[in-house]
Amino acid sequence: MSDLATDNRAPHWRRQAALYLDLIRWNRPAGWLLLLWPSLGALWLAAGGFPGWHLLTVFVLGTVLMRSAGCCINDVADREFDKHVKRTANRPVTSGALSVRQALGAGALLAMCALALVLTTNAVTVAWSFVALAVTMAYPYAKRFIAMPQAVLGVAFSFGIPMAFAAVQGGPLTWSGLWQAVPPLAWGLLFFNAFWVLAYDTEYAMVDRDDLRIGMKTSAITLGRYDVAGVMVFYAVYLLGNLWLLHDQGLGWPQWFSIEIAGVQALWHLGMIYRRDRDACFRAFRMNHWLGATIFAGIALGLALKP
Repeated sequence: MSDLATDNRAPHWRRQAALYLDLIRWNRPAGWLLLLWPSLGALWLAAGGFPGWHLLTVFVLGTVLMRSAGCCINDVADREFDKHVKRTANRPVTSGALSVRQALGAGALLAMCALALVLTTNAVTVAWSFVALAVTMAYPYAKRFIAMPQAVLGVAFSFGIPMAFAAVQGGPLTWSGLWQAVPPLAWGLLFFNAFWVLAYDTEYAMVDRDDLRIGMKTSAITLGRYDVAGVMVFYAVYLLGNLWLLHDQGLGWPQWFSIEIAGVQALWHLGMIYRRDRDACFRAFRMNHWLGATIFAGIALGLALKP
């Protein structure tokens, strides 16, 4: 927890505010940036360029709000496990500084604010948002049953992609309308983006691997001594998949260049994680938002220069 949250000399309201900010990881923007860049890339692709200030505002604020709500749900679900992990033992819910009811109340309020934003788009986007919420809520519990729960996280963290296409294209609120609003390109982008999530969240899981002999399942434990190789394979699938999916979108040299720069970043990550040092693995995880920004820049610039 932050120093302010534990400073008894500070006013009560300031300490409570600090606890809620700690709960939603306000001081760690890398978390919501990892969700934002793929969503923005999808928005630009769906709109053929700048999507307009309304949709940009909805997706930027909605991403921040839903990531914050997800933190509340995750901390409640994992509060007993987090007690056994040094890095998470002092989280507000785990330490008892905030109650389960308070955390769930905050999460519900944040999710409702995100829904209010989505309601300004169209009916099919609203419908898909409930699917996204369901996957988000399922992830914390997937860690108890699935050997690589990062696959579920990959879908949750990538669901802004189909929602972005739905927000741009719209359509009738029917079974066929739901699927017509989200073209195969969007689902392909979601699929390959999930491999990027697998890459960076495995780096994240490598930080705590020695602590998580408590029934929690992670990709780092499942992959064992092949964890570093697995991370690099995930990066390769993500980058090559994007190159293949977008080759006929007319993005030109910016797309190729962005993939190359992102590949260099992936190799830089290899240099950070190959010794499996905890601090280095955590640093690699936090640096991933630059890789996502690079891919988005290639898409945005390619569309801007498109004849």
